[in-house]
Amino acid sequence: MIPLENERDTIISWKRGNKKAYEDLVRHYRSEAYLAAYGFVGNAEDARDLSQDAFIKAYIARERFDADRPFYPWLYRILKNHCLNFLKRGFRNTGSLYYEDSPDRERFASPSPTPLEKLERGERQQMVRYAIEQLSDDHREIIMLKNFRGLAYKEIADVLEIPIGTVMSRLYYARNALREIIERLEVEGLPEPSPMVPGPAAGEVV
Repeated sequence: MIPLENERDTIISWKRGNKKAYEDLVRHYRSEAYLAAYGFVGNAEDARDLSQDAFIKAYIARERFDADRPFYPWLYRILKNHCLNFLKRGFRNTGSLYYEDSPDRERFASPSPTPLEKLERGERQQMVRYAIEQLSDDHREIIMLKNFRGLAYKEIADVLEIPIGTVMSRLYYARNALREIIERLEVEGLPEPSPMVPGPAAGEVV
């Protein structure tokens, strides 16, 4: 992740009440914030609203922010808590950014895959999607930050406020857990979706 040029000066100006300085921060980090929110809630409209809310919360809390620290890790923690509270209220709309970048994409894939290749690729992506959803929250989050957002170990450590050694060990166990789930799914297949139980017809007494 590339920090904003002269970020510290921009932050100091923002903390002194310069709204234009904060607009520069928002403009620089809004795509990253949106993608992070999408990773938590899996819905484009909700992700847009939640990321905007996080920027507002950060603006209100500017006096508590240390200008000597990078801005995005602090914003990420605000955004994460906001998204988790949103999910706790039961508004989750399934979908995910965790796998939007197609982690199983073949590096040297043909530019014009055959219909069979498209089908197999789609099935593989569906399997990876399901597997990632089965991970613990910590494991899913660190897979997202490293493999899908492409953050360096130091950046992940700053975002999560944990030592680099913990980042490395957590990522190691997360990848192992993901591999084991995928290997099991390759043998057993994906579970069948639960059938929808129809509700009572209009006016029906139950």
